[in-house]
Amino acid sequence: MSRLSKLFTSKLSVKISLKVVLLVAVLLAAALFTMLYYSRKTVRQEAMLKAEQTLENTVEHIDNVLLSVEQSAGNVYFNMCRHLDNPEMMYVYSRRLVESNPYIAGCAIAFEPYYYKERGELFMPYYHRTETGSEIIRAESFGSTPYNQQLWYMEPMKKGTPLWTNPLEDLDANSETIITFCLPISDSKGQRVGVMGVDVTINMLSRIVQSAKPSEHSYSVLLGSDGSYLVRPDGSKLQDETISTQLEHGADPSVKETVDAMMAGENGYKRIKMYGKGYYVFYKPFKRNMVQGRYLENLGWSVGIVYPEDDIFGDYDRLLIYVMLIAVFGILLLALLCQFFIHRRLLPLLFLTKSAHRIANGHYDEPIPDSHQHDEIGQLQNNFQQMQQALAKHVNELEKLDKELQGQGERLQVAYHQAQAADRLRTSFLHNMTNQMLTPVQIISDRVNKLLHLQTLHSNDVDHMADDIQKQGEVITELLNYLLELSKDATGKEGQDG
Repeated sequence: MSRLSKLFTSKLSVKISLKVVLLVAVLLAAALFTMLYYSRKTVRQEAMLKAEQTLENTVEHIDNVLLSVEQSAGNVYFNMCRHLDNPEMMYVYSRRLVESNPYIAGCAIAFEPYYYKERGELFMPYYHRTETGSEIIRAESFGSTPYNQQLWYMEPMKKGTPLWTNPLEDLDANSETIITFCLPISDSKGQRVGVMGVDVTINMLSRIVQSAKPSEHSYSVLLGSDGSYLVRPDGSKLQDETISTQLEHGADPSVKETVDAMMAGENGYKRIKMYGKGYYVFYKPFKRNMVQGRYLENLGWSVGIVYPEDDIFGDYDRLLIYVMLIAVFGILLLALLCQFFIHRRLLPLLFLTKSAHRIANGHYDEPIPDSHQHDEIGQLQNNFQQMQQALAKHVNELEKLDKELQGQGERLQVAYHQAQAADRLRTSFLHNMTNQMLTPVQIISDRVNKLLHLQTLHSNDVDHMADDIQKQGEVITELLNYLLELSKDATGKEGQDG
């Protein structure tokens, strides 16, 4: 680890490469973030648009089925009302209605108890298709309870208006789930005497709805006013399953929020979690088309598209992974290329560093070649070359001067030693001369003292002492003249040397 950190801090090319790569990485990250953010937003908007179009098509398709059933029932209803006095014709119209429209699974024409006294208490002609739809058969009963106790009969008798029921809750367990269009039957006096119930199977609606979906794994749902599923992908019997029962089985609370919004008639989308996966639910209220003569009750239904996040963002997420891998690979490649090219561009600096180190160690004649680069580094190498050449020339001059100074020093050393020897000779000479003059001086001094202290002097003694004083004075004079001559000779030589 220390080697790696040392490499990062000591290598100029590595530091420059890291700074370049870091700057590029920051700019690339900012650009990718911006691009991916708006790309994801665009993908979501595109999914919303596709979901809205699918919802529109789904609502339109379902409403066309319901309108087709309503119109077929209305056509038969008006003909049937003219023959209420003939119970046998009720069988004819019941079968005719089923035959007239492939969406109709069955038709029941039920009357109030004892309306046809000769037919007994309850009279309900009922024809329906088999499960395969290939055959229309007649049945004598419908559900597990008497028809006059079933919702499809009691509700229109009570309200007196046409209506669609939610999936019937009082069917046999083995019965196919249906919704029923109910028309109250009135006699010539305006009295409600019965109900025409026209059945549409949920399976058929499911097949129609699921034929239109925006993606492979998306699906549509149709909720009733009580939160029950009218249409679901598996097309199973769902009359006993609502959002409440799903929550009891551990569904995510976001599902309830979405269903509450759908039951409130809202239009929009929400993100939910189901079975650990994310989904977007796009929903809108089921609104029926305005058609002349159509009774537009509020069914309270809501249609939704359950859109898996994988279908919406799957390609985007995969593209994101590819882009990130390419970005990481590109940054690594950029780092290597930066290191390679910057290292090559800085090779002259490395060479100059080594040359400077050798010059600092005294190798002033270190050769520095001409640079082939015309940038700042090339100019630096050329200037460094000129500096080295000037330094080498100056050092050579200094070395030459040093040699000359060393020669002069040696000559001065010889002269100094000669001067010391001459000084010693002069000192010895002066000492000898002084010693030679000392004896005459002492003799003169003795003679003078005698002359001064003798009271009786003979002329011969005086003459003798005077002669001695004169002779000794002449000796001293000769010595002084000799010293004077030596001094003149030395001064003349010094003047000539100067």
